[in-house]
Amino acid sequence: MQTPFYTVGLVGKYNNQGMEASVRALGEFLRGRGHEVLLACQTAEHLGITDFPTCNLHDLATESDAVVVLGGDGTMLSIARELAAHGAPLIGINQGRLGFLTDITANDMYDAVAEILSGQYVAEERILLNGQVRRDGVRVFETTAFNDVVVGKGGSGRLIDLEIAIDSEFVYSQRADGLVVTTPTGSTAYALSAGGPIVHPTLEAVTVVPICPHTLSARSIVVSSHSRIELNLIYADDARVHFDGQIHFDLKSGDHVWITRASRPVTLLHPHSYSYYNTLRQKLHWGKKL
Repeated sequence: MQTPFYTVGLVGKYNNQGMEASVRALGEFLRGRGHEVLLACQTAEHLGITDFPTCNLHDLATESDAVVVLGGDGTMLSIARELAAHGAPLIGINQGRLGFLTDITANDMYDAVAEILSGQYVAEERILLNGQVRRDGVRVFETTAFNDVVVGKGGSGRLIDLEIAIDSEFVYSQRADGLVVTTPTGSTAYALSAGGPIVHPTLEAVTVVPICPHTLSARSIVVSSHSRIELNLIYADDARVHFDGQIHFDLKSGDHVWITRASRPVTLLHPHSYSYYNTLRQKLHWGKKL
């Protein structure tokens, strides 16, 4: 029977122990099932794999029916940002530590991937954020984030002064270590550690979470994902804006950080038995059902 996904792209984290064997074995398994397998050229080069056709990430996304990402959540974050604009659905194999996004274990990857590629899966659309830095009215930096955009203090360790507006309406000013603006996907990351709520990943919402605010009454707020969140850096000795903890840009007093919903979501594919609440129980060590 013809499967819904014929051409499968593979991307693996470069410096993971045992990654070469995992990528090679999964590729052979998929080829044995009749799939065409494409390997990201960066993965092939770093892992020394020459058994499969290779292409860059852009072509991998456009030529693959689905892309399997082997690594941890950090790998999935970076690949999702790269491929989001092309619409290829992503399947995550966890070879990292936590595994909120890469929810299939290495031990289960053959059965789980075969199940998904045969058409038995749960698909979730996850929103991304677009962030831009404006200085003196000019856009000086722009990128996307899957988890969160964080404006925070730099090396000086001193609090920063911020003003927050939503859709050009002033909300509040804040002295704090910083502020996290997070997607529902990122609500279980830095924002959770800062006291933010867990937001179901399919909701069209964005959460604004203060980091160690000087005003103890400051609380997280949840707004529509279609809002424009504007952060005005009133004063800081040293400040940066971080995107998924992987990209950063140094800020100056007077800079504005505008955060909006990205135009294209990311689609994650899970096995048909996938449960977000079960993932929360496992990863956050919640009590089991009595």
